[in-house]
Amino acid sequence: MIKDKIETATRREIEKVQLKRLRDTLLRVYTLNPFYTKSFDKLKVRPEDIKSLKDVQKLPFTTKKDLRQSYPFGFFTVSMDNIIEIHSSSGTTGKPTVVGYTKSDIKIWRNLMARVYFMADINHRDIIHNSYGYGLFTGGLGFHEGAKKIGVTVVPASGGFTKRQLMLMKDFGATVLASTPSFALHLAEIAKSQNPNFIDDYSLRVGIFGAEPTSQGLKDEVAKKWKLAYHEIYGLSEIIGPGVSCGCGFGNRLHIFEDHFLPEIIDPKTGKVLEDGEVGELVITTLTKQALPLIRYKTGDITSLRREPCKCGRTMVSMEPVLGRVDDMLIVNGVNIYPSQVEHVIAITKDVTLNYQIIVDKKGYLDKLKILVELEQDIPKDKIPKIKSRLEEEFLNNLYINTDVRLLAPNTLERSMGKALRVIDKREKI
Repeated sequence: MIKDKIETATRREIEKVQLKRLRDTLLRVYTLNPFYTKSFDKLKVRPEDIKSLKDVQKLPFTTKKDLRQSYPFGFFTVSMDNIIEIHSSSGTTGKPTVVGYTKSDIKIWRNLMARVYFMADINHRDIIHNSYGYGLFTGGLGFHEGAKKIGVTVVPASGGFTKRQLMLMKDFGATVLASTPSFALHLAEIAKSQNPNFIDDYSLRVGIFGAEPTSQGLKDEVAKKWKLAYHEIYGLSEIIGPGVSCGCGFGNRLHIFEDHFLPEIIDPKTGKVLEDGEVGELVITTLTKQALPLIRYKTGDITSLRREPCKCGRTMVSMEPVLGRVDDMLIVNGVNIYPSQVEHVIAITKDVTLNYQIIVDKKGYLDKLKILVELEQDIPKDKIPKIKSRLEEEFLNNLYINTDVRLLAPNTLERSMGKALRVIDKREKI
């Protein structure tokens, strides 16, 4: 289903809306945000100089570091008496990034999440089991507000308490699961340990998954184990939260809601804008936010853009699922490797699970890549060497680098309740 006419507008109509909103946003930030006033002046550019969407390339980038240096409210363009909600990042590497919302921002967020639900064919008869975290993290409340907008029942389960969540999903008859893909797989793993035919106990038909880069193999595994339609969602707190883009079910691409966000792809090293289809870092300019409008925000997420209309009827630009993050990319003996590439190889290999860990170390002047992978239950010992050999061969064919595969017994690696920690880079300690 399609909620708003703008989702099927012509490219000319979409870009007309974008340019008008971009100019309004630039005037707002230049007038009300000291950081942008200074940044624009340094580049000798003013809001009125931006006469086309392509002119956005004249504007400065914004980074997470910029937001942290303005902690807590230095990036807001409204007074605090107009802020009705505040969220923030975890701040595990220093001061957190702080996100503020006006009434208008919350209304926009609800409408975008309503679009997501319509895209996934969710309606008021559904029951959404929301396993995204509530609190300062934007995930849980973003899904919650969108559910209220379309009048659907929502269960605010939040994260953790796996067995309790399974009980609620079963007893309440949840038809929609909203969670990270890794947590969905973890739920299936525990449900299967309770009942090998667990799927008969549940009513799930749709899942909306996001918040972590995920291989196609893992997505297929989640969809298969829960027997549901898999829809991927993308968002980040600094931009608005979940609801920047979502998959429609026709192919694996995600539609970006361009009437609110202007996307670009850049070379993360040079900042050069790349052509459609080229892989690079996603940069987003917000077009309608009041409390925290951001210009050319470097998301750190690696993807590419396409502008061809979709079979679903939507004409807005689409993005590939996030391949990884700029800071998650591993360079091993000169080869670029993303965890999602490793995950995909594991997903298409028989007799192993998607519980794995990547360890990078150094021996002399050379990098060494070790991959720990859990076996399925009851795999005969004499079969293990062949599985190891097969995995190492597939990694070489897909990653173009030699790996040392270590196969582990089931339930050896620590489980994650939210975003999965997959990589240990010991080189950083040398």
